Amino acid sequence: MTSRLLVRCLTVSMDGFGAGPDQSLDNPLGVRGPEMMEWLLKTRSFHHMLGKDGGETGIDNEMAEEGFRNVGANIMGRNMFGPIRGPWPDEEWKGWWGEDPPYHTPTYVLTHYVRAPVHMKGGTTFIFATEGIQATLEQAKAAAKGRDVRLGGGVSTVRQYLEARLIDELHLAVRPVLLGKGEKLFDGIDLLALGYEVAKSVQGERAMHVFLRKRPATATK
Repeated sequence: MTSRLLVRCLTVSMDGFGAGPDQSLDNPLGVRGPEMMEWLLKTRSFHHMLGKDGGETGIDNEMAEEGFRNVGANIMGRNMFGPIRGPWPDEEWKGWWGEDPPYHTPTYVLTHYVRAPVHMKGGTTFIFATEGIQATLEQAKAAAKGRDVRLGGGVSTVRQYLEARLIDELHLAVRPVLLGKGEKLFDGIDLLALGYEVAKSVQGERAMHVFLRKRPATATK
């Protein structure tokens, strides 16, 4: 079975922003980020990830559960891992998620600066990848052992993989909010020219779930 590179549960505002502005240590999702992510935060799946009871069932919850199914490795950008820029000052920062992050797989963090892997509870190992997006994807697919590789973001990282036509499928949760500013997901990207199409859309309780799929190479000529 061949590993695919999938974007799952990536929230986008109605005006096309994939992240709010002014991300910081105190505001990791950016201004109005929690409002953007409300569809996920309310689900039973998210509560379970935090080790809590409760949460809502329904279509949004089904989409959240599907987002972590059959994942053997993860890739994320450094901005998603944390707010630190430049050379790593020390080994203290280990991500936003505490001692037991929700990934439970080898998780590759794209960076220009070398750092030793960080082993966390629950099976998550953060591996700091310095060889670029293509080499990192090859390493992640080898680690996934036939399961899929989940590309978690942030926006800049998704754009790089998308422009290189390396993403097989994108699941976007489109929230009915306007941000006005932030990081635009598709700005300057011609999805049709890259060979992507809308495979399906499903209306959830708090978001519209849109799936984009890469057509086979022969279909794009």
